[in-house]
Amino acid sequence: METLPIKFYGTTWCGDCRRAKAVFAEMNVPYLWFDIDQNPQAAEFVKQVNRGLCRVPTIIFPDGTILVEPDSESLRAKLRNFQPK
Repeated sequence: METLPIKFYGTTWCGDCRRAKAVFAEMNVPYLWFDIDQNPQAAEFVKQVNRGLCRVPTIIFPDGTILVEPDSESLRAKLRNFQPK
């Protein structure tokens, strides 16, 4: 298992963010949450990562991988590497 944290950038009103949070919960994988509506620095970071666009969820993994608006299966596949043993 890789060293945490996984950084999850999103909003409370975003349906894709809620779905991704449910996948994290289902797989029992912890993460750090950054609400880009409440945190201007986090919002700016998301824009930098996404070439000026504010796309969420944006999820940063300890290995440097970034998933933007991932579907549930892609997210599950990536999270398998981070499940507690």
